[in-house]
Parts: sequence; structure tokens; C-alpha cells
Amino acid sequence: MSFSKKERKFRAEQGNIFPESGEPVPFVVAIAGALRAEFGNTPSKIKVVARLIGSNERTVKNWFSGRNGPNAECLVELMRHSDVLLQLVLCRSGHEELVKALQMAAAREQLRSAIRTLNDLFGSDPHEPDGPT
Repeated sequence: MSFSKKERKFRAEQGNIFPESGEPVPFVVAIAGALRAEFGNTPSKIKVVARLIGSNERTVKNWFSGRNGPNAECLVELMRHSDVLLQLVLCRSGHEELVKALQMAAAREQLRSAIRTLNDLFGSDPHEPDGPT
């Protein structure tokens, strides 16, 4: 089967347009990346996010694709469920020190969890004080 001459004239535009290296990524694209980083690349990610925040699946699909961004209410709700998105918003608003504080708190909690696990396995250390420090 051959193409008609009319069909051959329809071609995609040539060349790719890439953003300049110094240009910031648009906010909706950054949100899409943060959502993919937090909720993975599984087919059910859209349903999971839609159920978490009580939004329409088509709306969430547009967020993941970077076509649209969430409104303020949905963004706040997403930040409750996504540390990656919370850090993105804090960095974009110029509060990098709060991101570091969140990371330190998360590391401290992981360390406490590891110590509890070690204490359960080997017994508690008599030289270590009980309770949080």
C-alpha cells in the first residue's frame, strides 16, 4: 500500500526545542517530576493520588503529564502526602534551610529506628539513657 501524494506533504516539524540550560523548569513540569518521583511509574499511581486527595483521575493525569498544575487546595493536600513535593515547593519559595531541617529530622528518626532495632536484637545498652534525647 502506498501513500497518496497528499499524505506525504504532512510532516512533523523538524528539530527539537530544548530549554536553555539556565532557564528554570516550569512549575507544572517540576510538579509532574516530583509526583513521579514520589508515587513511582506504576499504572495505578493516578488512582492512588486521586483517592488520596479526593480529586478526579483525569485532573491527576494532567498533573503527572505536566499539562496543568494543581490548585492551591490540592497542592497543600499533595504536600501532606509527598515529601518530595513539599521539598520542591520549599526550594522554589526560597526556603532551602527548611528543606535541610526536614532532612535532618528524617535522618534523626531513621537513626532512632535503627537504634531501637539494634536494642531489640541485642538488648539495651545499660550506659544509654532511656527515652529520646
